[in-house]
Amino acid sequence: MVPSSHFAAYDLLATGVLLVNAESRIDYLNSSAESLIGISGALLVGQAFETVFENSPEFRSAFTTALKSRETVTEYDIAIQVNGHPPVRVSCTVNVHDDPGETVIELRTADQRLRIARQENIRAQQEASRELLRNLAHEIKNPLGGIRGAAQLLERELPRESLREYTQVIIKEADRLQSLMERLLTPHRLPTLSRVNIHEVLERVRSLLLAETPRGIRIVRDYDVSLPELKADSEQLIQAVLNIARNAVQAMKGEGELIFRTRVARQVTLGNKRHRLALRLDIVDNGPGIPESLKDHVFFPLVSGREGGSGLGLPLAQTLVAQNHGVIEFDSVPGYTNFSIYFPV
Repeated sequence: MVPSSHFAAYDLLATGVLLVNAESRIDYLNSSAESLIGISGALLVGQAFETVFENSPEFRSAFTTALKSRETVTEYDIAIQVNGHPPVRVSCTVNVHDDPGETVIELRTADQRLRIARQENIRAQQEASRELLRNLAHEIKNPLGGIRGAAQLLERELPRESLREYTQVIIKEADRLQSLMERLLTPHRLPTLSRVNIHEVLERVRSLLLAETPRGIRIVRDYDVSLPELKADSEQLIQAVLNIARNAVQAMKGEGELIFRTRVARQVTLGNKRHRLALRLDIVDNGPGIPESLKDHVFFPLVSGREGGSGLGLPLAQTLVAQNHGVIEFDSVPGYTNFSIYFPV
């Protein structure tokens, strides 16, 4: 048996760790592995690996292959089952250490890996979309300015006021498109980092929303006041939260309930990095929800689920959150939509 002091480091990990000795008997499971498998380590310590996981052929195969090859073996999205307990889907990495003859097996939930991959895929697609739109915006700006200028010259030559109304339509629409192009071309300035209280950010957003929609919207504050300050750009956070909350208000057509909730999240993966503690901000509304057809595209530029929407609010919010090392996720069904923002603490 390995001394208990040897296990101290593993107890601090969010990743599940299983130690198997040279006789292929289980020496130890950390608390994360116990939670993942759904069984106490005390019931498994001392038992043969092959016996405990006799109903987990892919897991046993990874273990056997690593022992024979003496190389690291990784398997994604496999099922493991212990003593009749329900099977769980995991990703595993098996490392064989010749000294002291110990095999270290790391276990992670399969959905965690899928979530990370999904975040990376969305970021890559969004960056490609943004680059395309920036190029298009550059190409559109010059002829747009020519159209507006020509309309102004034409307006001066028209004899009747009624005809000038048409040139005013051209000028106003050109200005609207010009504003859209400027938003697409806005440089991504680096954040100015300082100590930020997330609740001050939320109170600022709340006051702005109530000024815009004084009636019909009820904003509920559910704050964990013990949360530490963030190191972030307060103006960027205000803009990101405002964009999400404003989208919610518009989706509810100015009638409904909006909840701002803050909590501590433990053992959170942001990007490819695991954080022991993170701040979680939930922006919840009771509106109609996001249509299924849009759920995979809501963070793409110019994708909007409502008439008159520019489709830039959520992509900009995600860009600003990412610049402050955060991640946005969402869950939506009719009557309930929750955008969760995670920041490392």
